[in-house]
Amino acid sequence: MKDTPLSNCERDFLLKAIEDKKRLDGRQTYDYRKIKISFGTDYGCCFVDLGQTRVMAQVSCELVAPKENRPNEGIMFFNIELSPMASPAFEQGRQSELSVKLNRQLERCLRNSKCIDTESLCVMSGEKVWQIRVDVHTLNNDGNLMDAASIAAITALCHFRRPDVSIQGQEVTVYSPEERDPIPLSIYHMPISVSFAFFQLGTYLLVDPCEREERVMDGLLMIAMNKHREICSIQSSGGIMLLKEQVMRCSKIAAVKVSEITELINEALLNDKTARKAGGRCGFAESVPQERITALKKDETPVEMTDVTETANDIIQKAEAAPQTVPSPVVPVPGIGQVGQGLQNSWGLEEDDDSDDEEDRNDDSVDARVEKVTKMEEGGADVVEISDSEEEEVVILNPEKPEKNKNTGSKSHQKGAATSKKRQKK
Repeated sequence: MKDTPLSNCERDFLLKAIEDKKRLDGRQTYDYRKIKISFGTDYGCCFVDLGQTRVMAQVSCELVAPKENRPNEGIMFFNIELSPMASPAFEQGRQSELSVKLNRQLERCLRNSKCIDTESLCVMSGEKVWQIRVDVHTLNNDGNLMDAASIAAITALCHFRRPDVSIQGQEVTVYSPEERDPIPLSIYHMPISVSFAFFQLGTYLLVDPCEREERVMDGLLMIAMNKHREICSIQSSGGIMLLKEQVMRCSKIAAVKVSEITELINEALLNDKTARKAGGRCGFAESVPQERITALKKDETPVEMTDVTETANDIIQKAEAAPQTVPSPVVPVPGIGQVGQGLQNSWGLEEDDDSDDEEDRNDDSVDARVEKVTKMEEGGADVVEISDSEEEEVVILNPEKPEKNKNTGSKSHQKGAATSKKRQKK
């Protein structure tokens, strides 16, 4: 499953914030996120929280045959597993490009730097050696997996104890922790990786980038260093060109960060050792409260129930009198409804008044029309009313009388004929 890409708005917002020397979580440019180190119940199990990034490292060992070219040295094996639980972009059962890059960088950081005495892992030359396997599991990915993995791996190696062995002739006897105390590994130094993200073609620099910052970065520089200021490995990715001054500046910053992280690891190891020696809860059991595991087992709370009635009466008598209830100050005006006993509801009052006024007006107009029509009928004229609606003006038309017109027309014709005859006689 592919991860959801960033939108252009988010990308522009992140780059603009980096230009203004601001970060999403409120950190400064060279600040690390909060680092928390905890241990499991067994030796060699370590949990590292780098902000929201969570990584678990587990160290195990077994007796194997050595390599032919190095018969007197033990074997170191590192494996990083990107679980789909950590991010939806990780797929199960297949190695991604990120997984291969993290594996190689972890091997260069821990194995090639010779931080562990591999010759002390030899039991019988050419026959039996200890193989130390470091498995790193990503539980949650919020950016900068390499730094979290390197801290978890070196802390788990320092916390690990291998079983004691004895050799009698050709026989090798492995003792359990109950028979003999396990033996810690011989570690010379603790290399820790520090990541630097570059933006705008190397113009801006950030330490410990988060997951969103990694999406918009142009390049990444990882420097593995110990507290003695010895550089164990350097790896640059992203295809950007870095100047000598930039690399020297990053190495100085890495030296400060590595010394701080080394002190934190030593303090966590010392606290775990003290807790185990005292016989108290340690490791993963310390971080989980007992009440959450045994939720049904609770201590009984002593409560006195003999004088409950007397105590309740005393409380009621000493209590203040209840305040007097005041009627609602709401004034009943049109358009306000009140809920409760004895309250008024004035909804729809204006509508009722308007409807009554309209009915009165309609009745008056009808009466006026009836009186007008009756007056016209009493005058002896035929009245014709033309109206499309009640609101329009009423137009009254008086029809013509054709009979009177015919009579007047014939009389005028006769008068005209008589005048013509008189003119002829003259």
